Amino acid sequence: MQASNRGIIKVLFISFLLIFSKGYAFQKDSLVINELDEVVLDGRLGQVISKQSKTVEVISAIDLQRSGYTNVVEALQQVGGLDIRRRGFGPTQADMNLRGGTFDQTLLLIDGIRLEDAQTGHHLSNFLLPIEVIERIEIIRGPAARIYGPNAFVGAINIVTKSSIQNKGMVALDYGSFGQNGARLTAGTSVDKASLIAHASFANSDGYRYNTDFKSRTVALKSVFDSNHPTEILGFFNDRKFGANGFYATPSATDQYEETQASLIAITHKLSGSNWSLNPRVYWRRGQDMYEYIRNRPEIYRNLHIAHKLGAAVDGSIDNALGGLGFGGEVASISIQSNNLGERNRRLANLFIEQRILIMNRRLDITPGVVVNYFSAVGTKLYPGLDLGWQVNSNLRGYLNYGKTFRVPTFTDLHYSDRTTLGNENLLPETSNAIEVGLRKVTSNKQWSIAYFKRNSSNLIDYVKQDEEALFVAQNIADLTTEGIDLNYRYRFGSSTAPMLSLSYTYMTQNFGEEVFAFSRYTIDNDLKHHFTAQLSGQLFESTLGSLNVKWIERATGRTYTVIDATLNQSLSNFNLQLGAFNVLNQSYWETSFIPMPSRNIGLNLSYSL
Repeated sequence: MQASNRGIIKVLFISFLLIFSKGYAFQKDSLVINELDEVVLDGRLGQVISKQSKTVEVISAIDLQRSGYTNVVEALQQVGGLDIRRRGFGPTQADMNLRGGTFDQTLLLIDGIRLEDAQTGHHLSNFLLPIEVIERIEIIRGPAARIYGPNAFVGAINIVTKSSIQNKGMVALDYGSFGQNGARLTAGTSVDKASLIAHASFANSDGYRYNTDFKSRTVALKSVFDSNHPTEILGFFNDRKFGANGFYATPSATDQYEETQASLIAITHKLSGSNWSLNPRVYWRRGQDMYEYIRNRPEIYRNLHIAHKLGAAVDGSIDNALGGLGFGGEVASISIQSNNLGERNRRLANLFIEQRILIMNRRLDITPGVVVNYFSAVGTKLYPGLDLGWQVNSNLRGYLNYGKTFRVPTFTDLHYSDRTTLGNENLLPETSNAIEVGLRKVTSNKQWSIAYFKRNSSNLIDYVKQDEEALFVAQNIADLTTEGIDLNYRYRFGSSTAPMLSLSYTYMTQNFGEEVFAFSRYTIDNDLKHHFTAQLSGQLFESTLGSLNVKWIERATGRTYTVIDATLNQSLSNFNLQLGAFNVLNQSYWETSFIPMPSRNIGLNLSYSL
């Protein structure tokens, strides 16, 4: 990092600390218990965060508001060990990579519904819901197959939606650099035991360089009937059109273009008693992807893929004399129609069970579990796991967990073919064995955690080649050992409205087996080595919120960059004005595929709450 940049960072941090401290001087409320300690993870046994024997992070609705970001992709960049690799900016495309995994090794869920992308993991971010309807985001690091099934290879991200909103609604207008403009409308109502949330939005931009313009349209609905044993209906649709300059082929392929659609309909019924719960659900997921190698020239090269997933699932828990039993299962049919991949079908089914055992006056808990999974392309496999937790005292907890998991090749991995890339029908599933040891402390105004993790992966899939002029071919490239540490710290300076400081750091090393290729699209040359994030956010003055967000990354090749974002949020009666400055240092950097990220830019939004 250049000396001038270091100076800017120091000045920004000192200035914000002074301002936040001044704001804090007006806070007279007593300290409150960290709200995250009371959040129940949306898992099988319904445990609060502080009792989990895994490294878990929760981004609450309040955290999202404090961050100053207007979309989920930007907010997730502040999560330690979560490598968000964007292509361009705004709602175009972003890959989510946990602990050195690839984009299709991280499972995305909405309200516990698995949304793995059978076509290609590149499109998971299409399903990221608008911030206005999100209650919280749960990030589970490490193997999560025992909880969420296959493809939670390195972890899972679960977006939990709101059941209702406090006010009647909100309307917002968005403007920014590169011709950005947009509008968001969110409305809600409650009648007797029923509630409804409706959201509609659009976002446009001229692009920050040639052929990087975009248009995005989103609609989301959430209905809840009967608050005692609620039936929840969730609907979501997103349509995107964007210039894809250099996204997939060589950097010289500047005229690529893409249109995507993401649809989800889900119905969940929640039953519960004094010592049990049962949550059956049915859902339909649709994804559509249209790609042109030269924009508006489909006769040159054009792909159209339409994928469907229809599934039914149930999970539940029963308290018993030993502690608690978690159980459930899922069946689903997955299909794709494509002019490139052909017509393909898959079926999956899984059954899982886990038993939490509490001993030594409930200070030690042991949770063994197993998932039996059937995938039509692979057959039946067994994936065991084990969690151990030791409650040292009321605030301090140690934990250890082990898990075995796998990832099935996507249809693109197996069957894709173009002038630069070739799939491989002989690919084997990726498998891994992972272990984690951690320590976590939660007090009234702060929490911290430290965790060591190690993952041994076999048959890792990547697109590789030995010669620069050759095709990228999907291959099981090698065995891979990944190990590292996660450090997380959060401190609140006062009451729930007082400023909060969040720090995270992840260090990773990756060691390949015998096969190493000169060129890799996703794995070999772009992995994280160091990842540091810092966020200072909260109330500056009576009606002013502020946020300073810092991200520093060093990748395995030695390439480093620092990105700083800052936002100010001013409320006046029912109006709210937010100003954001992004990439304040005007860093020149790229996150994936040599695609340059935007230079320094600003965003402005004005909202009115009804």
